Amino acid sequence: SPAILLCDEPTGALDTRTGEEILDLLLELNAEGTTLIVVTHDLEVAARMNRVLRLRDGKIEADGSASEVLGIPTRPSRTSAHLTLVTNRGGA
Repeated sequence: SPAILLCDEPTGALDTRTGEEILDLLLELNAEGTTLIVVTHDLEVAARMNRVLRLRDGKIEADGSASEVLGIPTRPSRTSAHLTLVTNRGGA
């Protein structure tokens, strides 16, 4: 497995089922020690990450857990908010 995996909108053009499968695979790699850097506009994807960084105008606006940054506990609906997500084994 790679040490770091960069993922730009990894579920963006996929149907729901395939998107879930890809996300599950990415999180499995993460559990095995691969650090993921995921860029997404999809809050459902963001909610499954250990750490979320929200960018606005090229600057970090918020940094923390999904619930801290997004204000949601789990699986929100899709939105157009731009997020950059970082997750690594064991959390932040």
